[in-house]
Amino acid sequence: MKSRELDTLRTFVGKYVRISEVDWDVIRLYFRRREAKRGEIILKEGEVCRHLSFLESGLLRYFIVKDGEERNKFFTIAPYLFTSQYSFNNQTPAKETIQTIEDSVIWEIALEENRQLLQLSSWNQFARKITQEVQFFTEEILEELQTETAENRYIKLLNNQPELLQRIPLKHLASYLGIAPQSLSRIRKKVSARERS
Repeated sequence: MKSRELDTLRTFVGKYVRISEVDWDVIRLYFRRREAKRGEIILKEGEVCRHLSFLESGLLRYFIVKDGEERNKFFTIAPYLFTSQYSFNNQTPAKETIQTIEDSVIWEIALEENRQLLQLSSWNQFARKITQEVQFFTEEILEELQTETAENRYIKLLNNQPELLQRIPLKHLASYLGIAPQSLSRIRKKVSARERS
């Protein structure tokens, strides 16, 4: 049963590397299923991240608290791998909180188990590729923050991930864009009016 349940993970990994049946039989044994309700904290700032996780279904947000306000750094939409990378790899306190925005199904693997899997060349290759991809996404977000207006960032999301905008609450989206919810409402109206004309 567990083998069929992990089909989504196998398909996801298969987009990056080829996994043999022998390797897959090892990989699937390490992952444990977890169901998380909407609004559940997966990792709290200051805690040590103990797991590398695969989001099979659902949606997550990463946020920090600055000046008493939650500020969203980014979102993870299923299916995708996630962790607090620095905290997980170095076993140090996390600098962000990870919380579900929707009911989510998560598969988890502990640090030592992941280290054992890294002995497999297929998993090692996959880990390198996904780490590079996440670094690229992070750099892209940082560059956008420095060079793009909130309106342009919203338009980019609208063009590239329209379904995401339907699923993220307005207050979280506004926080991610670095503006007040009222400002986001004005941008949405402006963009919508432009599309209609």
